[in-house]
Formats: sequence, C-alpha cells, structure tokens
Amino acid sequence: MLAVACTVQAAPAAPAQPAVAEWCRKLTPRLPTVSEATCQASRLAPTGSRSVQGVPILARRVAAAGKPGRDGPLRVLLVGGIHGDELTASAVVFQWMQWLQQPPAPQFQWNIVPVLNPDGMLAAKPQRMNANGVELNRNFPTPNWDKEAPRYWSRVTGSDPRRFPGKTPLSEPESRWLNEEIMRFKPHVIVSVHAPFGVLDFDGPAKAPNRFGRLLFNRVGVYPGSLGNYGGVHKNVPVVTIELANAQAMPTQEEARRIWLDMLAWIERNIRPQAALQKAQSGLPEAPALALAGRN
Repeated sequence: MLAVACTVQAAPAAPAQPAVAEWCRKLTPRLPTVSEATCQASRLAPTGSRSVQGVPILARRVAAAGKPGRDGPLRVLLVGGIHGDELTASAVVFQWMQWLQQPPAPQFQWNIVPVLNPDGMLAAKPQRMNANGVELNRNFPTPNWDKEAPRYWSRVTGSDPRRFPGKTPLSEPESRWLNEEIMRFKPHVIVSVHAPFGVLDFDGPAKAPNRFGRLLFNRVGVYPGSLGNYGGVHKNVPVVTIELANAQAMPTQEEARRIWLDMLAWIERNIRPQAALQKAQSGLPEAPALALAGRN
C-alpha cells in the first residue's frame, strides 16, 4: 500500500498582511510539512501581543456558522507550541485549520493559537522554554503557586532548567496573553497540543475522552503552574492535553484526521453550552490541593 502524503496544502486566500508573511517566513522552516504558502493562507492575524523577543503572537478566530442555540455556540480554544521544541504540536494545528469547514467543526466558535512560544521554536536549537528560560506550562497562577511551583521545581525536577517555572506566575508575556485570552474568550473547552508522550490527558468538569485516534487516555499528573491545572482544576474549564507520539515527525494524515474527528465528536457529546456550564460550576467547591506528579 502506498503511504499517504501528509504535506499540508495551501488553500486559496487573500494575501497575508506583512507581519503575518514575515512570521511565516521565519517559522515555517521549523514546522514539519507546513509550507510558507500554507502558513500565509491560514488566516492568522496578530493579536497585539508579542513574545519576549518581540515576535507577534498570531491567532485565528473563527465564528460559528448558522444560527446559534439559546446559549450560543460552544467556544473552543486550541493552543499549540507552548513548548518550542515540540514542533509537531504546532504543525498539526496548521493541518487541522485546513479542515475547519468540515462538520461538525463549523458549529463551534474557534480561537486558534498554533505557536504560543515562537522564541523557543526560533532558538538556534528549538527549546522547551521561552527566551527568558521560563517553562510557560509552569507559569500559570494556580493556587499557592509561590510555594508549590518553586518547591516542585527544586524537589521533583532537581531544578531542571527546562522546567523552570519563573519567579512569579504570569511573569512572561506569552503566558500573560493566554491568561487574558482565556478571560476574554471564556472558552467552554481548551485543547492544548504537546508531544511526544503519545497519550491523552484531561483536567476539568467533563467526561474524559477515552481515545483520539491511536492516543489513549492516560493521566500524566497534576502540577503547579500548568495550563491543565489552572484551567481544568482551578477555573473549571475542561482542558484536553493531546500528546502526539513524536515531537519531530508528523503523524500520518490519516492519523491526524482521526485525532481531529475524534476530538470534535468528543466535544460535541461532552461539552455543554455556557448556561449549563455556569450552573454546574456554581455548585462546585474550590479546587482541592492535589498530589503533584507528571513530567510534561
């Protein structure tokens, strides 16, 4: 059987604005299977925020099609590239953006950030941290961060510089922007893409997915400052963490599509509109202190 080519093809679109074109010129050499033309056709736009080194943070915002229900469309925040050395975690988001017109994706409202950590990706050797050496997925303001995050970094990781949480929560422009975007957009679900553990993780008030494609649900733990802990445990917004199997080599197009379709089906079945979500959250107690574990 012939292998299916998985290079993402560019779709016709208006010319990208100069800032986006320059961003694509710099970033796409690091993104497997994503061409500069595909990047420019992906309808990304500057958010107004920049990384430590001044690289624009780009996003694509897509309104839901058709007439929304009583509580409005489900809002999905899709984030790739929190870790700059997980190249496929950004590249697969570009692939999925080509399929946004295929049901049931159009019924959701999307906010898509394919590369949250452009400085890490653009480093001479792509690195997990941002340009300040901060691990962005440890920099969110979870409860007792000032005590728990430094202690976890020191005792559990052995002060691993790749997992340095920063000196204060939200010390970095990239994590600050994402936090502000969560407050503004009020997503019903957050999907955060990583690599290379090859599993699914989940935090928050919804039924955890069993599998997306070949990726099976397997909790990797809860730790201070992570997006899953902050969004899913503290903010009560479901957070799905997709861990692709390889940080450098893309899944086949068939597998990428299966993950995408399974994710959409799970959202459609398990994520409730805002009114129902707020009602459920009103009876929830404060997030308890959880055991700290996990590596990502």
